[in-house]
Amino acid sequence: MSIDAGAGRVRSVPLHRALPRFTREPANVLADLARQAGGGVVRLGLGPFRPYLVTHPDHVQQVLRADWVNYRREGMFWRPLRRLLGDGVLGEGTSWETSRKVLQPLFTARYVATLAEEMARTITARIEELDEHARTGRPVDAAEEMQNIINRAVIQVLFGDKITHEDGERLGPAYDTAATSANFRLLMPFVPYSVRVPGDRAFMNAVKTVDDVVFPLIRRTRANPDGGSDVVSALCLARGEDGAEIGDRQIRDDLVSVYGAAAESTASTLTWLWPLLDAHPEVAARLHDEIGRVVGAGPVTAAHLPELRYTRMVLQELMRLYPAGWISPRMAMESAELGGVRIEAGSQVLISPYATHRLEAFWERPSEFDPGRFAPGDQERRHKYSYFPFGGGPHQCLGQHLFYLVASLLVATFLSRFRPTLRTPGPFTQAPAASLRPRQKVELDLLPVERVSGEVR
Repeated sequence: MSIDAGAGRVRSVPLHRALPRFTREPANVLADLARQAGGGVVRLGLGPFRPYLVTHPDHVQQVLRADWVNYRREGMFWRPLRRLLGDGVLGEGTSWETSRKVLQPLFTARYVATLAEEMARTITARIEELDEHARTGRPVDAAEEMQNIINRAVIQVLFGDKITHEDGERLGPAYDTAATSANFRLLMPFVPYSVRVPGDRAFMNAVKTVDDVVFPLIRRTRANPDGGSDVVSALCLARGEDGAEIGDRQIRDDLVSVYGAAAESTASTLTWLWPLLDAHPEVAARLHDEIGRVVGAGPVTAAHLPELRYTRMVLQELMRLYPAGWISPRMAMESAELGGVRIEAGSQVLISPYATHRLEAFWERPSEFDPGRFAPGDQERRHKYSYFPFGGGPHQCLGQHLFYLVASLLVATFLSRFRPTLRTPGPFTQAPAASLRPRQKVELDLLPVERVSGEVR
């Protein structure tokens, strides 16, 4: 691997030494390279593949906002994802513009707030099912439970009552399998698809399961429109003029993309929360105190959310350290200059929030978990693109308001009912996957709040 940073300073790292670590923990490798370059543009030499790593907030802003038309979501990095997500709201051009125009009103802060009460009831009902674990002492798999809880809540927003419980339960695991089995393709995008690699079979089977759930649902909704407020109804109405085959495919691509952003990414991010709280008891104590004071005996309702200020700070800091979308590739359509480096047309540019969020020039103690850095007023002094867990510019993720709603409701409900303790020892490292998730299983023991000494209920 070669490093060509900023003003031409070059450092070489033998490929056989760099590549094994890159395949094990790619986000940390990129963060280390960004730190060594002081945020300068870095060129990575991975054999035949030589992308540019862009992490300085000024350069990120140029790629994602100022010159976003020139840096498109195209190229070999997107090929494995497109096989799952298709060409909808995560695509480019006309299909993206149409999809975003349809979806944007459904993900504004105002509209998402109208979903809070029903979503709170759904999350509460699902978390109540964990009482048996607390009663019997049986541990829970944090990643699995986060996915199950969020899956149920998000499916309600996307599909309303149009999806069966059985199909909803199939969708989450299938998407998760597709996201993890594409690891090799994501890290080695230059390997031709004529060559079978580990994960290919599992990936294609998982995509087939997703399609088997989503396509029939779309066809039923298009055949029997009911004017529902769910996302699938809105998309079917907007795509009513499209031909059946084209329209179904576009709706499918939009739904799968939104599902991944809203459900799988949120679950992956929240899985990291429990090891962090275990390692920082002072943060956990303050979080418990706020939830106990605001929520009391529960249940959590929409009215509680504005008062859960520290909870939101915890989630913001969680997203700084562990943004689900840890890498966002772009391709330069025309030659341009970025940070004093000429980027030739056709070159791949890698944006990594994970790396930018760890630059010492913009964050004090960047590796430490400190929600206090998101106290009201502090954020105004930061470069806007020093923190961008939801991307930026015209392609900024639509789901950020939904994330904070779902995550706040889940954390508040979970901690108003249980005091989780970490059963599995760390350290927890990144799994090589499309979204940032722990490689190791995170197991929790649940203790009912009323059994914790000194708790006020």
